[in-house]
Amino acid sequence: MVAARQQRRRRRRWGVLVLLAAYVGYLGLGAVVLQALERPAEVQAAHNLLQQHWELLGNHTCLQGPALQRLIEGIIQAYKSGITLQGNTTSLGRWDYSGSFFFSISAITTIGYGNLSPSTAVGRIFSIVFALFGIPLNLVLLNEIGHLMLLGVQHCASRLEEVFHWQNKASFLMKTCALVTGLLLFLLLPPLLFSDKEGWSYEEGFYYSFITLSTIGFGDYVIGMNPDRTYPSWYKNVISLWILFGMAWLALVIKFCINILESSSYFCQCNKKNTEMAEDLTDGNKNSMTGLQNVEICCDKDTKMKAPVESHSYTAPTEAL
Repeated sequence: MVAARQQRRRRRRWGVLVLLAAYVGYLGLGAVVLQALERPAEVQAAHNLLQQHWELLGNHTCLQGPALQRLIEGIIQAYKSGITLQGNTTSLGRWDYSGSFFFSISAITTIGYGNLSPSTAVGRIFSIVFALFGIPLNLVLLNEIGHLMLLGVQHCASRLEEVFHWQNKASFLMKTCALVTGLLLFLLLPPLLFSDKEGWSYEEGFYYSFITLSTIGFGDYVIGMNPDRTYPSWYKNVISLWILFGMAWLALVIKFCINILESSSYFCQCNKKNTEMAEDLTDGNKNSMTGLQNVEICCDKDTKMKAPVESHSYTAPTEAL
């Protein structure tokens, strides 16, 4: 028993090392691909900026380099604060009520676009305290919304089983419908709204949708920030609700993928232990008892495999889609 337990611990440690190596390798692959795709565009953008800078100084000899540099830095700082020039006036609006509400939800959902941040010391301190209590509240709410979604799917599946006397088909059908409905409501249809209100292409709207709901939040695309466009009052409020329910749905999908990966891991472990058991039985030595214990362990893990797995985002519902 002691030797078998030590062997299992040793295998678990090796499993963690293999998983860590795969994780680092995946990150390295992403870095290589992104560098190959984005680095040339970055170099070209820097070259164009420098060329425009020297052309401006050459065409307007009254301008001085240091003064122009200070102006550019002032424009950049003002843009970070949400202020843009419109002719002889400036546009405000990022810190009105709707803009502040949208910042609040991006803070407690940990999206953190980065395009807008408090500029005062009191505002920064308040943001820390606000997020400290708001993030747990958001996780609890997402968990409850996920439970309601899951219960709805299970209720519809049970009704189909009662009416049509289906068993496995009803569950599979409802899970498929929930997946397709979520794709439409949270990923495929919202880009059409963004195309109309923001002037983005469908690809840009889809990109923004996934980056937002997955809480990656790069900040390169943010709704309601174009000073040349007029947004309806309901726009940011509707998007806030879309973010809340969309995050709950996407977390269920991610949890379902995690269950599949961990199920595959348990399956591989059990096959390996069953192979060792067969070798022990063939040898006819005392180690055959270890093989029998391994079968019991695999059976236990197979039953536990159906239990809920903790989500990396929040305490997920009891069962995935």
